[in-house]
Amino acid sequence: MKLIVAPLHEVAELATRYLPSHLISLASPGHIDATLRDAPRHRLDLRFNDIAEPRVGLTPPTEADVAALLAFAASWDGARPLLIHCWAGVSRSTAAAYVIACARSEPGRETAWAGRLRAIAPTATPNPLIVSLADRLLTRDGTMSRAIAAIGRGAETAWGEAFELDLSSQGAASL
Repeated sequence: MKLIVAPLHEVAELATRYLPSHLISLASPGHIDATLRDAPRHRLDLRFNDIAEPRVGLTPPTEADVAALLAFAASWDGARPLLIHCWAGVSRSTAAAYVIACARSEPGRETAWAGRLRAIAPTATPNPLIVSLADRLLTRDGTMSRAIAAIGRGAETAWGEAFELDLSSQGAASL
């Protein structure tokens, strides 16, 4: 049961290598994604800007977006990987991976998942708005948001590096 998290420019190669059954694309409104000719049959395409709070002229992630993310992830049986990408592989995609890990775990694992995320992805800066919306939907009473705030902002980078988060063993590895 593996999540593969990546920046957009690595998606085609990772899709060929891992043959994911599901793909989550998190992109800005108006972005045209032509990187995959043979995308997995199960695909979720969410469009919002990578912002931590609503801003005039930009589209924030909404509760409906995060509910769709959670429902899509719940439909994944884990037999083959689920590939998640955003533009840089730093904020939206890492938030989605964290949210999915928490959703598939019993309450109380939020801090451990945040720590694992930081350990395997030093540049990860999970989008706090996505996390707070999931925190509310999963009724985690702020534990998810606090755990992400505690790991702080990731190391500065133009592009995150792809990584694998193994949900079955609650482990993680670089790709």
